[in-house]
Amino acid sequence: MIGEAETVSSILIRAAEPARDGAGCAAIYRPFVTDTWVSFEREPPDTNEMARRIGECSASHAWLVAEIGDALAGYAYAGPHRLRAAYASSCDVAVYVAPTHQGRGVGKALYSELLPSLAGRYHAAFAGIALPNDASIGLHEALGFTKIGVYREVGWKLGDWRYVAWWQRRL
Repeated sequence: MIGEAETVSSILIRAAEPARDGAGCAAIYRPFVTDTWVSFEREPPDTNEMARRIGECSASHAWLVAEIGDALAGYAYAGPHRLRAAYASSCDVAVYVAPTHQGRGVGKALYSELLPSLAGRYHAAFAGIALPNDASIGLHEALGFTKIGVYREVGWKLGDWRYVAWWQRRL
């Protein structure tokens, strides 16, 4: 078993590039869309759509990827919280880690770069977590996010109503 310190030191975090990382991010995200309620999308985005999303988020906020060796292990990004002007000082964040790299510190490494990069530009970050998801809750709470509420039966996916809890962290 690889230790936490050893694992974290082998993770390279860098800014995502649409053409370079679109396919890898789409591959990481696909099972979250098709096999879980973690994402409320029903059809996974293809490489071109993911590249478009990377470009859009990178231009306005941030999108980072994690590499371990030659493999894309995960990604994290920030985007607008809501569209009304008064929300401009807040952002939403999300992190996705490939199943083969979960539990190795990838999510923490990504957020440890993403969140400081947002400080000074944004006042608060929000994360919506489809329930249940103990691993994501643990990650967000370990990084200083506080639970602020729950949307009950807010989405229908995989044959049942899903809840989404919201966490907030001041930057």
